[in-house]
Formats: sequence, C-alpha cells, structure tokens
Amino acid sequence: MPVLQSLNVYRHDRGVRASIILAGELDLATAPLVRAALEGCAREGIHTIDVDVSALTFCDVSGLNVFLAAARAAAAAGGSLRLHHPGRALARLLDLTGAGFLLQDLPGLPAAVVRPPPPHGAPFALPLAS
Repeated sequence: MPVLQSLNVYRHDRGVRASIILAGELDLATAPLVRAALEGCAREGIHTIDVDVSALTFCDVSGLNVFLAAARAAAAAGGSLRLHHPGRALARLLDLTGAGFLLQDLPGLPAAVVRPPPPHGAPFALPLAS
C-alpha cells in the first residue's frame, strides 16, 4: 500500500518573485517535494522566494537542510529565500541551529532568532544548554 504524502506545496509566481506555501509535515519523506519546488524556481530564473511556513505542523532537519541549500543557491544568484510566519517549534529549530537568518524580520519574533547569516563555509555551532 503506498504511503500518502503529508505535505502540500503551493506555488504562486509574481514576476521575478515566487511565494511558496507549505502545509503539513516537512520531513525526510516530504523534503524532496519542497526541494523540487525550490529548484524549479531556480531553473525558471526566480531567485527571490518567500516561503510561508505558518501551516507547517512539523519540520525536521531534512526540511532545514532543504531551506539552507535553497537559500545558499538563491544568494549565489543574487536573490534570497525567506521563511515567513514560523510556528514556535520551527522558530526554535532555526534559532538553535543558527539558521535564524532565513526568517523575514517580522515584528514579534524574538531578537535572538533573527541574526545575520554565518559566513559561507562556516560551521554551524549549536549553543550549549544552560
């Protein structure tokens, strides 16, 4: 019996920008769907991508790796990838891994979450729990 995907990916292009809405669970099984959508934008010359993650109910490191790779590719092409409206768990994952630079600077986000990206090639350092 086939396993049903638990993630919906919606894409809306606005000229040289794309908006992608993710709804459901982003994990090892569904990360290829998101990777394909983001790579499709790049293939079509769209390098400024806004990803609405407000309807994500789960995101593991597989999803985080997809976001990081797409952000790196977009930046190399002169664009950007920004995540909008993360839930608490995703915001925490981004903060703990130093990937808070992916977040759009929005009012109400803790200052610790939004930080500049690390230099290219710099290793991610996880903060020690206090």
